[in-house]
Amino acid sequence: MGKKATTIKEQINKLQKRNMVMDLGIEKAKEILLDIGYYRLGFYWHPFEVDKDHNLKQGTKFSDVVKLYYLDVDLKHILLKALNRIEINFKTQLIYYVSNYYDKNPTWFADKKIVSYKYVNGFPSIYNEKFVQNNKPIKKHHSKHKNDIYAPAWKTLEYLTFGSVIKLFLSLHNKELKKTIANNYGIKSLSVFENYLSTILFVRNICAHSDLLFDSYTPLGIKSTPLINVEKNKKHSLSSSIKVICYFLEKISVNRCKETTSKIDSLFANFKNNDSIKDIIENKIGYNFDS
Repeated sequence: MGKKATTIKEQINKLQKRNMVMDLGIEKAKEILLDIGYYRLGFYWHPFEVDKDHNLKQGTKFSDVVKLYYLDVDLKHILLKALNRIEINFKTQLIYYVSNYYDKNPTWFADKKIVSYKYVNGFPSIYNEKFVQNNKPIKKHHSKHKNDIYAPAWKTLEYLTFGSVIKLFLSLHNKELKKTIANNYGIKSLSVFENYLSTILFVRNICAHSDLLFDSYTPLGIKSTPLINVEKNKKHSLSSSIKVICYFLEKISVNRCKETTSKIDSLFANFKNNDSIKDIIENKIGYNFDS
């Protein structure tokens, strides 16, 4: 059996014993703990811990923990807007080029001659009754075309998750088609393109599911190319992932790229004079204030 639940008063006492400075006052701390939660907020005081007993660095302020939490929230909101733009653009590219190449087969995504057996065999678990009922244009299509197993690609792919669409791209047999799509983003190497897609999906899932972003490390090392220079010690860092996101966004809209970059720089600039959080931005996220 795990540990028993604790009251807000017990949580505050525990934090104070571990060297947390309640600089916002006890009442405000209670309000925040009831709003965000002790467990979730714990991810944001973790960088301040100095030993396995969860003791905190002397002078650790509760306000800094809360600021780090909202830095993470704000960064996710900025990136999610950019990632949504990339997701829609990538879906459009895939639908357009593959559907026009296989113009006699509107449901090419379920054809084993075009897409891998594994993807096609697993597709019914995605395109199930719930999927049809939850997406009105798909439901409408089947009410009009009762003998169709699937709606055409330009309808179906719009409602697939970004992960499913990327898997579909990876599952295409036709490498030349994949290269055509990659070339639209200025990328000639398929392995680099697929590496970047995996990076984008990884960050997108964190942002969409409210997971921890500032302390995230991409499972796959981000490949350094003349297009995106990634320092050797930052191949898994969030700062390098942001470079990939901004690269794709720039290929879609230069203005949106500038806007996103400016918002990120402004967000981080708020902490330039806060040594505790500045250190986390530089060493956890990998952002360079001097660049």
